[in-house]
Amino acid sequence: MFGTLPEKKYYSISEVATYFDVNTSLLRFWEKEFKQIKPLIKPSGIRKYTQENIETISIIYTMLKKDGLTIQGAKKKLNSRDISESENLLILKKLNKIKSELKEIKKNL
Repeated sequence: MFGTLPEKKYYSISEVATYFDVNTSLLRFWEKEFKQIKPLIKPSGIRKYTQENIETISIIYTMLKKDGLTIQGAKKKLNSRDISESENLLILKKLNKIKSELKEIKKNL
């Protein structure tokens, strides 16, 4: 689904864009549309994304690109009381761990 990111504290917008195979302008647009995406913005204007930001973007990416939701639909789902944002992130972390394990198994076949 996505590329791989090295383990580090902060990622540049270009690293995140490459990971999701999207333009940096799309990430900036999503940042304006979704209050859940809050990268650290240095005084110079450079954005630094955390792993938590990337997990949130992954949820948004999946809803918009894979599930076909509109921006408004994705916002509504993110703000839904049925599944909280923290539950979404927990589920995503578990799925990403399973994905990594499956990739490792496939590699060893």
